[in-house]
Amino acid sequence: MPSRTAALAGSLPEAAVLAVLRAALQEDAPYGDVTSQTLIPAQARATAVLNARAPGVLSGGEVFAAAMRLTDPGAVVELLVHDGEAFAAGTALARVTGNARAVLLAERVALNLVQRMSAIATKTAEFVALVAGTRARITDTRKTTPGLRVLERYAVRCGGGANHRFSLSDAVLAKDNHLAVLTGGDPAKLTAVLSGAKAQLGHTTHFEVEVDTMEQIEPVLAAGVDTIMLDNFSLAELAAGVGLVGGRARVEASGNVNLATVADIAATGVDVISIGALTHSVTALDLGLDIELDVEPAVDSGAGPAAG
Repeated sequence: MPSRTAALAGSLPEAAVLAVLRAALQEDAPYGDVTSQTLIPAQARATAVLNARAPGVLSGGEVFAAAMRLTDPGAVVELLVHDGEAFAAGTALARVTGNARAVLLAERVALNLVQRMSAIATKTAEFVALVAGTRARITDTRKTTPGLRVLERYAVRCGGGANHRFSLSDAVLAKDNHLAVLTGGDPAKLTAVLSGAKAQLGHTTHFEVEVDTMEQIEPVLAAGVDTIMLDNFSLAELAAGVGLVGGRARVEASGNVNLATVADIAATGVDVISIGALTHSVTALDLGLDIELDVEPAVDSGAGPAAG
């Protein structure tokens, strides 16, 4: 079985990364970095080390490198730890050498992203470790930062988790509000409504339905859905729901999932545990960029090419 780092290789689209970085750099320095342009000689060089001030799991090494190369195409970036690898506090994660102004220009954007991505990977790894030995797969949700979903979803994979549908365009997931509109709260209408909807889909489109009561399970299963989501069920209800489904569909648990409850939820036999907190409420991991400047005599102190 391939290692996590091997499986991650090439799975983060370069075009998506560059789009995020260009937008972030435009936001952070729309007319250049006036501080560095004023204080730092144009030809100054810098070496900067990305250091871990807390333990965690790395995600975003290539994002960090891409940010540095966007502001200085000649920058040399060495990744000392790979995405998906755990590290201790005090570990040097990456080293970059390049134009000093460019390194300082990219610093905050690069740090913001790698800190957030590594926080997500670290949190995901905690959940994954707690369900080891069960059949449960830890997945994310669409509760991601607008514009950063591709990075945050990748970070979940770095932590050993899996991704739910990427967008509303990827699969059918009928939730409580959809069903309320269609059935008026009458479970007796569920099978016909869902069967009619399923008949409109191509054979490759995944069909999932969320239920919040035991009474909804049989009518939903009768429609031939692929996955049934048991939302905010108690542990006893989850176990009973898994038994009732009996392998006729994949069972997903959602709601009230945290580090204290996830192991017990996994023990009920569910196939998937989706957790919005993987992405919507993590705190940035404490990483820092420590820079040493080796200032060369400048030909002039005017504004040289402001990288970016």
